[in-house]
Amino acid sequence: MSLYPSLEDMTVGKLAQAQVQQPQNPMALTASPAVVVSGGLYPSLEDEYMGLELTQYRAQMAPVAGTALATRSNSGAVTGVANVGIRRAEIKQGVREVVLCKDQKGKCGLSVFAASKGVFVSFVAKASPAAIGGLRFGDQVLAINGEIVAGYTSEKASKCITKAPAEKITLAVRDRPYERTITVQKDSSNHVGFTFNNGEIKNIVKDSSAARNGVLTDHYLCEVNGQNVIGLKDKEIGELFSESPHTVTITIMPTFIYDHMMKNMGSSLRKQMDHSIPDV
Repeated sequence: MSLYPSLEDMTVGKLAQAQVQQPQNPMALTASPAVVVSGGLYPSLEDEYMGLELTQYRAQMAPVAGTALATRSNSGAVTGVANVGIRRAEIKQGVREVVLCKDQKGKCGLSVFAASKGVFVSFVAKASPAAIGGLRFGDQVLAINGEIVAGYTSEKASKCITKAPAEKITLAVRDRPYERTITVQKDSSNHVGFTFNNGEIKNIVKDSSAARNGVLTDHYLCEVNGQNVIGLKDKEIGELFSESPHTVTITIMPTFIYDHMMKNMGSSLRKQMDHSIPDV
């Protein structure tokens, strides 16, 4: 089964596949106008479909003769191959090890929050050891220096970090289990199809890429193309969308979980969060 970054990629990919697979019947060229040459499964590839200008994607939609149409989870006719935004936003399955040290003040720039018997990263300070180590808001911490922290309170987990040696703190981490990524495409007016207020998604535009790809209200924007936006003003988030290429990957979290994790964090501290662009 093929996976596509967005519904637009899947639709265009299937359109191309249908054209490749259609029978080359000479009689079809002289058939009645009522006969659909493409077989009727998908509309023909015109210059515009689903609000997208397809002309620029035609070279990508035409497979090489004699080869099967192949797609990967991070590539598609619309999104392109190995899209950087998707790679930066990727939520990987499995557990990774992160090794940190403390700075001259004895801090590693990390705050954790306990929820559902788990411990989660709720704050990563900019330019801190935690940021350099690749920790992100919403990551789940499974162990600290070999000590399993399942069922720990926020205070108990924080003490494990505070008491850890300054030269080495080893964390076992699972990527952002409460978050998901959605890839959307800009329309001709440079919009993806939803509005937000203070980072929370409020409205979905009918027939937009956001609507087609399952963006939901009552969710907070956590990242845009893998870049953390928590603590940024709406205007600043909007600028990231404006500066983004045609394809945008957003990372979102349900509002009730977000509010639970952020309830004890002041607005001034949120502004100090790491907003750097992740390496890929």
